[in-house]
Formats: sequence, structure tokens, C-alpha cells
Amino acid sequence: MTKVKTCWHTEPLREPKTGIALNAYKRFLTNQGLRYETIGLYMGRVGKFLEFAHSIEPHTSKADEFREFLIDQGLSASHINNTCFAIKRFYEMQSIVWSFKVLKTNDGIPYYFDETDVLKIFSACSNIKHLAMLQTLFYGCLRSSELCRLEDTDLDLRKRTLRLRQTKGGRDDVAFITEDCAETLRIYLNIRPKIEIEGRTPLFYTDYGNFWEKGDVHRMFLYYKEKANIKKPGAVHVFSRHSPATIMVAKGCDIRIIKEILRHKDIRTTLRYAHVANETKRKMYEDYLVL
Repeated sequence: MTKVKTCWHTEPLREPKTGIALNAYKRFLTNQGLRYETIGLYMGRVGKFLEFAHSIEPHTSKADEFREFLIDQGLSASHINNTCFAIKRFYEMQSIVWSFKVLKTNDGIPYYFDETDVLKIFSACSNIKHLAMLQTLFYGCLRSSELCRLEDTDLDLRKRTLRLRQTKGGRDDVAFITEDCAETLRIYLNIRPKIEIEGRTPLFYTDYGNFWEKGDVHRMFLYYKEKANIKKPGAVHVFSRHSPATIMVAKGCDIRIIKEILRHKDIRTTLRYAHVANETKRKMYEDYLVL
């Protein structure tokens, strides 16, 4: 087994003082017990804020300006809220109070990829590793971060399950895969060298012998989506979470079962998909009850 030392170059180069401020912020978030992915997200958002403010000690009025700037850019309410929560924590580190109005998010599912779209994306993928990743994402209903953390020992091809470590909410869980997905993984594993990176044996690693990052998975998916000539909006999260859930609901799967498959803590999160089922029922009603 080959041992490879990872090389991280995901953060843009910043001014030295900004780097010092972000390192202090990282220690603060770590001490507060935030998850690795959340820390990375918050650091990226605060880094953008500091660049906007041209200061590592910006007045809270700059945070207000930055929030208005994000709104003017037409970004989603979820993105703006998360950015503001990150900035709020940055000020908390300095014992400064900053408050903001949380924007109301849209809990609906405006779009998803149907079965035809998904099969087109799979068919467009000639790289066996990428196909294995896309199928594992879709059939496992995985988040990108969950895919990136998978190790060889997390995969059980006999039971067709995946052990997920430190999922959203910090808990471990189990995901299912289909026999088709398991067969693709068998082919992939037969030709893939097993390597060790920082004491871990990742199920998927890059061509350069590094861990996959969420941004890499996002770009890989968009490449195959474009190659498949899919024009619908939506990126990898729509593909691996919204789409399988919507397809299952439309086919009549019990919403409580879907809640468990998607590993939602609250059934209200899963109920967002119910309205799509109603739209599908209406279409089928009109298609088949024609006299």
C-alpha cells in the first residue's frame, strides 16, 4: 500500500495579517466544538468579509454594509444567513456584539433531476472512478462531504451499505447502495491502487493522491452534467439529495422511510418533497385518465 502525504492548496493567498486573523478565528471555532466542514465554510466567508472591509478589525458597520452587498448580489437567503452567522462568530471572538436580521429561506424544492436526467449523467461518464463516485452519491443520498470522508473500511459490498462518519449533526450513520452501484464499485476497486493518506485509506482519492474536497466534487459533477446536455438548474446537492428523495416520493415511497434514508432529524425537512409528489400525481392523472 502506497503512503501519500496530502497537499492542501484550497485557500486563496491572503495578506499575512489576514492569515493571522483567520488562524485565530480557526482556533476559536475549534475550541467551540464546530465541525471541520463548518469551520472551513466560516473561515472562507469571513475571509471574503475581511477582504471587503480592507481590515482585520472592521467596525460592525462594515458587516452591515457587507450584508447589504450580498443581498444586492442576488445571493440566496441561506448563503447570506450562513455568512452572517460566520461574521457574528468572528465578532464574538473579540467580545463584540453584532446582530442581523435572519432572512427567511425558501423551504420548497424548486427543481430536481428526474430519472432520465440521472441516467444521462451516468451514461456521459466514461471514467470508472467518477462513475463510481456519482453513483455512490446518488444511490447513497450522500452529501459531498460525506463522500469525501469515505474510507475503504466504510464500504460493505456484501450488505450494500456505507458507514458514514460525523455526518451533519456530528453523528455516525449508515447509507444504502443498490446492486448496480455495488457492481460499479467492485470494478473500480479491482483497478484502483490502495493508498494511505495521513493514516487513512480513502475510498476515493484524486489523481494526485490527495483527499477529494467538496469543491472538486462540485466541479466534477457540473462537468458531466454539461456533457450530458442537462440544462436544468442545480448542482451536486440537488443531484444527490433532492433528486433521489423526489423520485422516491413520486413513486409512492412512505415519507417516513425517506426521512430515514436521507438521515433527516426532523420529518418536516423531508415533507418539503411531498408537494412534488402531488405535482407528479396530477401529471399522471391527466396522462392516464383521458377519455
